[in-house]
Amino acid sequence: MENLRDALSVHGITLPSLRVDLPGFAGKRGSSGGLVALGNCNTPTARRLAEVLRGGAPDARPPLDVEFVAVAKALPGLRRTVRRYLGVPCPDVQLCVTELVTNVIRHVGEGASVRVRMAQTDVDRIRVEVTDPAEGVLPVSLAATPDDETGRGIALLDAVAARWGVERGSGGKTVWCEVVAELQGRAT
Repeated sequence: MENLRDALSVHGITLPSLRVDLPGFAGKRGSSGGLVALGNCNTPTARRLAEVLRGGAPDARPPLDVEFVAVAKALPGLRRTVRRYLGVPCPDVQLCVTELVTNVIRHVGEGASVRVRMAQTDVDRIRVEVTDPAEGVLPVSLAATPDDETGRGIALLDAVAARWGVERGSGGKTVWCEVVAELQGRAT
């Protein structure tokens, strides 16, 4: 069990428990719990676990995982970190990260603790997750007028991302999106 836990932690996967008989679990067909039953993990962890067990995306890097205090002056450094992680310019991914963190600053509060995770999930797809402590403050698409200076973040996310959503958990929420991105020419 500890070897499995160590191997998964290399990929950023931590499981709250491994009280499952893994050989017995793996041998069951049509298990109603699927991978979610493994370690009683949540859906995002189950997705990452499935990806790792399948061998991950071709040439995929380990996930980017950054925790910081959400303040406006952190955004330029975050955009640079995203670019370095991807190895090529990717304005759509940088826009999504910036808009999601800006929403935390604006609607949860400057100084809130935020965690940004990013991983390549397919040859041309990047998953971005932004977690904050405010479970009840959910993103809402606003109808901004042409003169409004704010209120377009979720509309931009909706336009740029292939898909996006919100997962609520105890002690916070995660707003995630998947962006199709050309990464073939990235540096190694």
